[in-house]
Amino acid sequence: MNTLRVYVEGVGLWSPQLADFAAFTSLLAGSMPTLPATRPGAATLPPNERRRAPESVLLAAEVAGQAITMSGRDPATLACVFASAHGDQPITDYMCATLAQAPAELSPIRFHNSVHNAAVGYWTIATGCLAPSTAVAAQRFSFGAGLLEAVSQVLAEQQPVLLTCSDTAGTQPLLEVTGCSQPFGCALVLVPGASAASLARLDLTLTPRLICTELAEPLAGWREANASAAALPLLTLLARGHGRCQLDAAATLGLQIDMGSIA
Repeated sequence: MNTLRVYVEGVGLWSPQLADFAAFTSLLAGSMPTLPATRPGAATLPPNERRRAPESVLLAAEVAGQAITMSGRDPATLACVFASAHGDQPITDYMCATLAQAPAELSPIRFHNSVHNAAVGYWTIATGCLAPSTAVAAQRFSFGAGLLEAVSQVLAEQQPVLLTCSDTAGTQPLLEVTGCSQPFGCALVLVPGASAASLARLDLTLTPRLICTELAEPLAGWREANASAAALPLLTLLARGHGRCQLDAAATLGLQIDMGSIA
């Protein structure tokens, strides 16, 4: 299969240990970054929306906003792909339990936030984005599947695309399914050609699924603790500026990613 080539113009990242991509880069360089606030700031959302939005929306909006700011792009014009393992896991668990035990007590606000595309809905309304938006769910393969979808849109339409992948900690019984024990989110602004804002060039090749790239601690533990942290091998490449990694995009499908020079 032909190589799929895209360029990265912006990167966003948030976890309980890392406030942004710069903190991640510092960590890989051997420094101990300052811990972020206990909740994602999500400054892109209006204050009223930030107050009522669940953690899953705040996390997605925070990393998307970071990537957009780094790229210098107008979020109102960017198509976007938002991925997660299972949407808002605590709210989904609450919905299932309430419907089974006391359906008349179901909260309308929580019902509103339970849909899988809630985060992308908040984002497009807050930014006034009228470009196409997509929500992807593929369990532990969600980042790879979302990346493949975003890259396909970039190349098919020859337009920039914002990719966001994030998950909050799950609760029983979804915790057993997704294995998400802590929050993690990341975002990339992907474009079809090199520009003055380009940070890296990515060459992607579809392969059979292989064993994932080895990661040193604490990254290996973070990857195990959150489905969206499957992005860590690629984020490591972006921080270091060179290398190759392998990501899972489905049960039998992998993505080999080589980082090349921007020129």
